[in-house]
Amino acid sequence: MKEKKKDIRALSKEELQAFFVSQGDKSFRGSQVYEWLWNKGAHDFEAMTNISKETRQMLEDNFVINHISVDQIQRSSDGTIKNAVKLHDGLVVESVLIPTPTRTTACVSSQVGCSLDCKFCATARLKRMRNLNPDEIYDQVKAIDDESRLYHQRPLSNIVFMGMGEPLMNYNNVLKAIDKITSPEGLGMSPKRITVSTSGVPKMIKKMADDEVRFKLAVSLHSAIDEVRTSIMPFNTNFPLKDLKEALIYWYEKTKSRITYEYVVWEGINDKKADIDALVQFCSYVPCKVNLIEYNPIDDGMFQQASEQATENYIRALEARGIVVNVRRSRGKDIDAACGQLANKQ
Repeated sequence: MKEKKKDIRALSKEELQAFFVSQGDKSFRGSQVYEWLWNKGAHDFEAMTNISKETRQMLEDNFVINHISVDQIQRSSDGTIKNAVKLHDGLVVESVLIPTPTRTTACVSSQVGCSLDCKFCATARLKRMRNLNPDEIYDQVKAIDDESRLYHQRPLSNIVFMGMGEPLMNYNNVLKAIDKITSPEGLGMSPKRITVSTSGVPKMIKKMADDEVRFKLAVSLHSAIDEVRTSIMPFNTNFPLKDLKEALIYWYEKTKSRITYEYVVWEGINDKKADIDALVQFCSYVPCKVNLIEYNPIDDGMFQQASEQATENYIRALEARGIVVNVRRSRGKDIDAACGQLANKQ
């Protein structure tokens, strides 16, 4: 049986250099190939034009580049672009380019499907098929950076891990991808422009703090009352709010980095005074800001956007306690590219 070729991007720069030395070549050849793979985003060995044909053939004989392909692009009336990203094994994830007058943001996926079970999110209905590899996460960002330069004449400015999947359930690969994205040998982006959004996995939030990560943390909260949160995010039974609170206090003490709470207000679910009071109390534990997010329906009618008045009540209560609050209007709804809508309908 023919041995399966290894994905060359699973090798570190040092391993690549050692491979070339083992082939009787110079170690700097490994550095050249590494630059082609990460900084230049080469999809195949033939693109590596400053390397001899013989060497390219040798690489072809020994390795593959399991590069993503953007299978389908949808453009929204508001300028948002959604990519259906085909992986080397035929599975598909989605990523989104969100433009504003001052920035372009990539919303990227970390899993095929999702490990968690939030009832309001289309991705959660797919269940988790597998984790994405670091290079597959990196490729999504590189593709969106290319689109930003093509359509908006400027490089990508921000990245949010708010696409398909729970990033902290694919922690090691997400961190490796961010290392490549922020490396001068990769895309050279500042970690301060990257936000990892989690539904709240306490032990992994503590691990991030211990690992001294430099990116920002957002928590998809949606209720600060355990019973309510469990009704819409059943995994909250295993990760209750007291554990989440403890982890967030630990995070802030270690990193001194303010947390963002993502929060949707739904009619009849979390639009009462008790819900508002609980959120205000939860916001008192560590420095934070709150993004109130417009809800994007996923067809079943169980969740409905609360009234403008309910949102206004939240804003007034939070601002009265000096908490920064922003209302986030959805982008890309007409192409199912908004928060909670990514589910590979194609």
